[in-house]
Amino acid sequence: MDLKGKTAIITGASRGIGRAIAMRLAENGVNLCLAARTKETLNETVNEIKTKFKTRVIGVPTDVSKLEDLKNLVDAAFKEFKNIDILINNAGVSSQYPFEKQPLEDIESLAHTNYLGYVRLIRLVIPHMIERKKGSIINMVSGSTLVDPVPRTFLTYSSLKVGLRAFSKGLFWEMRDHGIKVTSILPGVADTDLTGKLENITQEEKSRLISAETIVDTIMFALSVPANACPLELAVINQQTPWTKPVIPFEQQHPK
Repeated sequence: MDLKGKTAIITGASRGIGRAIAMRLAENGVNLCLAARTKETLNETVNEIKTKFKTRVIGVPTDVSKLEDLKNLVDAAFKEFKNIDILINNAGVSSQYPFEKQPLEDIESLAHTNYLGYVRLIRLVIPHMIERKKGSIINMVSGSTLVDPVPRTFLTYSSLKVGLRAFSKGLFWEMRDHGIKVTSILPGVADTDLTGKLENITQEEKSRLISAETIVDTIMFALSVPANACPLELAVINQQTPWTKPVIPFEQQHPK
């Protein structure tokens, strides 16, 4: 697929994996509508892309847990670019606790951000893709969904990702006759803010974390296959980090 001139919405785009995705797509000539909660870091990413690449880019401050923010994001994308070719649902929050200790507000946040945020945004975008008989949707799921039962202290997070994985599979079967691709990315533990600051991890252990660029490579593969093929799921898992002994400690700093 020649990506030049296509338009993509990317959530969670101001840092980590989302920022790395935005940079790679910009390098390939994709017009970008970037979404993130923090306006300052979002603007920094937008300005850097404008400086480095010859592509159109806008930033829309967005809390994906809020339906009105999602509607505003889609409206802004259509107003600026007229079409949406690619939707990359990447925004996410983490909360790692034994279930009996997990704050109730964290459960709400995980559900509204990591599941409903994805489903609602797809629902807003997909009628347009159906009308045009084409489009690519990529959902950032989790490598922890490959484990049964899901890992300890990831119970709520991973269970919602299991639901998202099932939703994505079902959506593919509904949408394939419309020419729309749906791909789930199942990454292992990545070296990003989402996993906490990892202050107690030794350099040897930290080298076992997957880089954001490795995950971007997987996404680029999903976007590069011919029109008559769709990678339904792509898993990229840490070579030396079994879930039975996670590299992420329970006592970590959870990003706000």
